[in-house]
Amino acid sequence: MDRRPHHEGGPAVTAALPILDLFAGPGGWSEGLRALGLRDIGIEIDPSACATRATAGHTTIRADVSAYPTAPLCGKVTGLIGSPPCQTFSAAGLRAGNDDLDLCHQGLDDIARGSDTRATLRTACADPRSLLVVEPLRYALALRPDWIALEEVPAVAPLFAHVAGILHGLGYSVWSGVLNAADYGVPQTRRRAFLLASRTRAAAPPEPTHAKDPGPDTLFGPALAPWVTMAEALGWGATDRPVPTVTAGGGKSGGPEPFPTSARKALMDAQRRGSWVLRHSNRRNATVRRADEPAATLLFAKASNDVSWEKDGSAGPESVRISVQEAAALQTFPAGYPFQGTKTRQFEQIGNAVPPLLATAALRALAPAALEVAA
Repeated sequence: MDRRPHHEGGPAVTAALPILDLFAGPGGWSEGLRALGLRDIGIEIDPSACATRATAGHTTIRADVSAYPTAPLCGKVTGLIGSPPCQTFSAAGLRAGNDDLDLCHQGLDDIARGSDTRATLRTACADPRSLLVVEPLRYALALRPDWIALEEVPAVAPLFAHVAGILHGLGYSVWSGVLNAADYGVPQTRRRAFLLASRTRAAAPPEPTHAKDPGPDTLFGPALAPWVTMAEALGWGATDRPVPTVTAGGGKSGGPEPFPTSARKALMDAQRRGSWVLRHSNRRNATVRRADEPAATLLFAKASNDVSWEKDGSAGPESVRISVQEAAALQTFPAGYPFQGTKTRQFEQIGNAVPPLLATAALRALAPAALEVAA
């Protein structure tokens, strides 16, 4: 693998790097920053994600985060963002990260003491990718940014608590915990661990804007908005819901392959008979959500063919795979966001990204530390 850095999607790196985004992916954090009038420079190694970022106008250094030198960045970074790859800790993966937790804790302690033992610990891990979770601390200690925002799957919460303790000892105000994306207007009950830290203000979780049961207005203010449903996010009417995009998934090029006319007719007939649900896998115990509810956590990877719309949970010709555009909307990416690569790679990018709306909420909680960068 070519680990040499390449600059894509914007100007070459200059003397100023206001916000650095580690494991930047297709741009979930970047879109969250864009809504606040801010920009980042991402470090990302996946070519498809880099192509997406370039097409979307996000500046990227194509490089391996774990191998990229921090010395040239010292004194040039105001904010640090990081979403290390979650496959080894995710419920959708083999959870090798759970077996590597002790080694990851050791890596954090070693880095805090100024000892880089990553190479040795990596060989001892059940999955070497698990140790990528220590990279944000390595950058934070070297760069000492004004503020930090990290995100990962809930299984990483104990490691974030460990990082929080180290940063607190360096004078940062730190909050770490788990947020539900649905509480911030994302049409998905996606739970993720976050760490928010600042050297200039008290760190705190973002205030929810939505609730499952918002209740009435009170003397203290208006009620929160109800959770956003999939139907609302996709623009489906309550009674006149259009048939989902019908594709067989396409070939290696990612192109659409229309279903047979008979299957399309069955879908249209099914629409007239009732509502749609989203089945999140083909397992017997798969999570199934109605279109008038938020989706469960969107997880794709090799299972993207299994995330399908179904008529009242039925299988057969009344089942159609979710489209890239629908998945992106449920992740709150802007309409028409230019995901690049094969269809499988596009689904992977969506499922691994931070929902931009959730990113905006988390970053706004760091204000004015974050917003002052735009001034």
